[in-house]
Amino acid sequence: MSRPRVAPSYPVQGGLSESPPLAWAPMAGTAAAGWRRPQRVSMQEHMAIDVNPGPIQPIPLISDYFPHFYPFAEPARGAPDPHPAVSPASSAPQPQPDPEPEGDSDDSATLGTLEFTLLFDADNSALHCTAHRAKGLKPPASGSLDTYVKANLLPGASKASQLRTRTVRGTRGPVWEETLTYHGFTHQDAGRKTLRLCVCEDPRLRPRRRRVPPLGELRVPLRRLVPNRARSFSVCLEKRRLTKRPERLDTSRGMALYEEVAEVAGEERGRILLSLCYSSQRGGLLVGVLRCAHLAPMDANGYSDPFVRLFLHPNVGKKTKYKTSVRKKTLNPEFHEEFFYAGLREELAQKTLLVSVWDYDLGPANDFIGGVQLSGRAGGERQRHWRECLGHSDHRLELWHPLDGSAPLQLSD
Repeated sequence: MSRPRVAPSYPVQGGLSESPPLAWAPMAGTAAAGWRRPQRVSMQEHMAIDVNPGPIQPIPLISDYFPHFYPFAEPARGAPDPHPAVSPASSAPQPQPDPEPEGDSDDSATLGTLEFTLLFDADNSALHCTAHRAKGLKPPASGSLDTYVKANLLPGASKASQLRTRTVRGTRGPVWEETLTYHGFTHQDAGRKTLRLCVCEDPRLRPRRRRVPPLGELRVPLRRLVPNRARSFSVCLEKRRLTKRPERLDTSRGMALYEEVAEVAGEERGRILLSLCYSSQRGGLLVGVLRCAHLAPMDANGYSDPFVRLFLHPNVGKKTKYKTSVRKKTLNPEFHEEFFYAGLREELAQKTLLVSVWDYDLGPANDFIGGVQLSGRAGGERQRHWRECLGHSDHRLELWHPLDGSAPLQLSD
């Protein structure tokens, strides 16, 4: 019985091959040219030929295999083709520059929205800001949402114009329904100031009482308000803006100011609300010191301990100097104190009322905050306030006056 004939196997790298090696294979044309010894191939050349697969061809467009999602890309008009013809040159979407967000961008919408109402009461020189509610607040890293609304007028001293609502705990949609009032707000303030509202997390309710950045903020130019007409807003919150601090201000005494990037804030000393009335029954002038607003902070804690001094110049030997009580740690004090100067209207018309606001210190000298002079020789509202008071008996007139930073010598007494 004959066995079947098996083709010989030749060892090559990676296994066995049924074909003879290159050196053993019969070459074409040997009958014509004759047989010759094949060229020897070194092991290094043999390994290089078998292992090297050749140059790697690059992928034409790798972005075709990794599609991206562009949320701001406008959809094509018409019905989309379920099987579009994809070409390597045109299938990759071209990146477009994102427009500058103006408060309604997708990034700001994730921080939530704030609903509030503004009212400029021109008759009483007051700005009312009613914080209604917030929606869709983004929870912080701590996971708790105990929030309040903080308001500031820019430019100006941060703590002098800082007001806040109560804290609402444990919700992403807090409802405050609380009104914050800025007294002494005039038409000049409405034309140049901006209201900054921040939704903040209450650090007092955290395990570690560390200051954290606000959850979001927004800014409203107050020149858009119409006097004596309420206007409601629903604005998306934005990330906190970094502002520059003026180098000319004394930051060691709490004079750090918030200001907008494109606007340089001037140094403000504050303002005072005075009432004047000439009493015909008592035969003299009634001066009422009602309140101060937005005073400059003079202490290291960012506040002041203000009180008011009154001086009727020139002094004729009568009681002409008065002083109110001290209000501790506040930049918006309320006094509601009244003082009397005896004299005829003709005599008072030739005199000057010097009003100064001071910060009380335990040392031998108090810090001067600002002052104002009322007389018939003064200018603007100071002159009008003085003349109208003396020209109409038993008529009380209240006006706000900005404080001047220059202190006369009579005020230092």
